Formats: sequence, C-alpha cells, structure tokens
Amino acid sequence: MRRSIPVIAATIGLALTLAACSGSGDSGGSSAAPSESAKLTGTLTMWVDETRIDVMKPIVDEFTAETGVKVDLVQKVSGDIRTDFVSQVPTGEGPDVIIGAHDWTGEFVNNGVVAPVQLGDKADGFLQSAVTAFTYDGQQYGVPYAIENIALVRNNALLKDTPAKTFDELVTQAQGAGTEFSVLIQQGDQGDAYHLYPLQTSFGAPVFEQDGTGSYTNTLALGGASGDAFASYLQKLGQEKVLDPAIDGDKAKQAFLDGKAPYIITGPWNTTAFTAAGMDISVLPIPSAGGQEAKPFVGVQGAFISSKSKNPVLANEFVTNFLTTEKVQTELYKAGGRLPALKASAAKVDDKVLAGFNTAGATGAPMPSIPEMGSVWSFWGTTEVQIIGGQAADPAGAWNTMTTNIQGAIDGS
Repeated sequence: MRRSIPVIAATIGLALTLAACSGSGDSGGSSAAPSESAKLTGTLTMWVDETRIDVMKPIVDEFTAETGVKVDLVQKVSGDIRTDFVSQVPTGEGPDVIIGAHDWTGEFVNNGVVAPVQLGDKADGFLQSAVTAFTYDGQQYGVPYAIENIALVRNNALLKDTPAKTFDELVTQAQGAGTEFSVLIQQGDQGDAYHLYPLQTSFGAPVFEQDGTGSYTNTLALGGASGDAFASYLQKLGQEKVLDPAIDGDKAKQAFLDGKAPYIITGPWNTTAFTAAGMDISVLPIPSAGGQEAKPFVGVQGAFISSKSKNPVLANEFVTNFLTTEKVQTELYKAGGRLPALKASAAKVDDKVLAGFNTAGATGAPMPSIPEMGSVWSFWGTTEVQIIGGQAADPAGAWNTMTTNIQGAIDGS
C-alpha cells in the first residue's frame, strides 16, 4: 500500500525446467509442474507477514484439501520478511514460497533468491499492469493476486458528475463548488511524487524507460522537454493554490471528510474511511494534464518461488496453477478487500469503489522494482515541493538539476 512517497498467469503445463521430481527438489531454482498422473506429496513452506496471513490461511487450507499437500504457513514480521528472505534463501533456510509486493522483485532477482516463471496464454487473463509489475530483465518472477492504485475520488454530495476531460477543466469545475479546496492532492514538506505521478505521466515524462518486455531499464525518462513542461505545470498549480506543501496526507484526508473539497486523489486505504463516514463517493480515472494518458503507479501483491525451494513442484503447483484460478483470486479479494489481478474476478467485484479503482488503474504504471528507484525519491519529492511552494523560481532549471542529481546518485550507487 502506498499511502505516501515511498504501491501472473502461467500455463497449466508449466514450462519451468526441473531437475527433480515431485516432493523432493534441487537447489537450482527453476522447476516444472507435475504431470497430471503425478501424485503430489510433501510439505510446502510459505512465508507471509502479519498483514496478509489471515487472508492466506483459508487459501492454503483449501489447497491442502484439494491436493493433500501440507502447507507450513509461517508468519514473519512485515519489517523483517523481505530481508530475512534475501539472507536465508542462500543458506537453504528460507521458504518455498513468499507472499509479498512486486517492488521487491529487483532486490530478489539481484540476490538470486527467486526463480523465474514462464508466461503462457493465461497471461491475457490478468490486468496488464499486474503482469508487467513482476517483470524484470524480460523475465517473469511473480504471480499476482491483487492490485491497488490511486484515482480521482468525488464527493457526490458536492458535485453529481464530472464532465471534465482535462485536469484544468476539473479544477475549474471543482472551484465552482465553492469549497475551500478544489482537488486535494497530498504533499507535505518532503513532497509526494507518488500522488503527482499520474499528472507527470500525462506529460510523457515517466520516471524510467521501459523496454519491449515491459521491464524498467535504468535509463531516466523524466527529463527533457516533457519534464520541463511538467515542472512548469507544477509551478502553475502552486501559484493557483491547487497544490499546497502544507497539505499532507492526514490533512488532505480530513479536509475531504469535512466536505472542504469535491475531489481528492487518493487510494483505497482512504476510501474505506470515507464510506464508513457515510459519504457517497465515486471513483474515477484521473484526467490528463499534459495531453497523454494519466497513469498512476500500480502496486501489486503476489507470490514468489524461492530459487532454492526444496519442493519446487509443490511450489509451482500452488503459485502457477492454484493461485491463478478465478475461484482463488475471488476468494482472496473477498478476504482481503483488494482488487483481484485476474480480469474475470475483477469483473465480478460488486463494490463500486473498488471497481472505480480498477478502471483507473487498468493501464497504470507498475511501481519500478529496480534498485535505481532508491536513488529517485528524495530528489524527486523535494524538487516538486520547492517548485510548488515557489522556492524554485525557475521550474525547468530546478527539474534539470534534480535529474542530474538523480543520475549522479544512480551512477554512484
């Protein structure tokens, strides 16, 4: 879940290479699904943190009932699970499967602790952003089950419809509501590039380039003329008081709850509070500010297979054959309240709020999982808030300096 700055399919006949047969595994990582005649035996060890274990318990019980495979579900502390996996897998002490977020992928791959999975014709059954999220260097490394992203949320008590086709038209319409704020977008003194990213992508300035497979490269793409145009637009929004560094996440949420704005750009982690307060809300795609599609970051939850799994056949059976079914994806949604990554399950979600987030994020941009992303955030948010607040009188110059600093940090990492 991305509350502030830092949130796949496989074929039934899985084509992962395997040097061991059912129940016993090697340490080579990649593996293959068992033949239909093979009987599954053994125990599968799975790590889950405290935020996901209650969701996964009934799912693994169902897997055991269907296959006879025992699942040892181990709860790990959310702050430790990722680093423990990286440190313990090479020693043979890690699990067969770990449940986590897609932006762990780069670290896992670079440390050699996860095995790739091969995509087949079932890939089209998933939202493209969910599939792409687990892609790294042209390989697929995770199977998604849930996604989340930000979107435009409207208070229907203040405005009944949204005819705006552009973000400027949206602001104008919102100002007509006569409220203190028009469109709330949280910032804070460190900025919040995550919540501004849909506007940035609409100028054609994504943070990194993507290759033909959808994998992020380490080539920055937020500079140049497109980046300059976005920086100038940020200055405009700051001067018009649409954006305000004093409005952080808590203040934006409370202002919307208090009816002080007809619109807010936020995620499902806040809309639960809105509906609990009895608000009538609609969730909509974010209009373009720069002429291209506004693409929010998409966070994806999924399952990884350890490269040192002791039971690779069982791991693949659970991750690529069981977890990808419509029945299981729907059960995970009902238990966890997150939008399913599988299109068929997502289409049956009867929650209008989550359905709105689904539409808004269907063509979103997966949060980059490459290590270079760690060099971006501090420069990015700080520069944006300086432009918004007026400390950077030359927005394009400040943006170019930011890009140079980010590149320097990447080169020095």
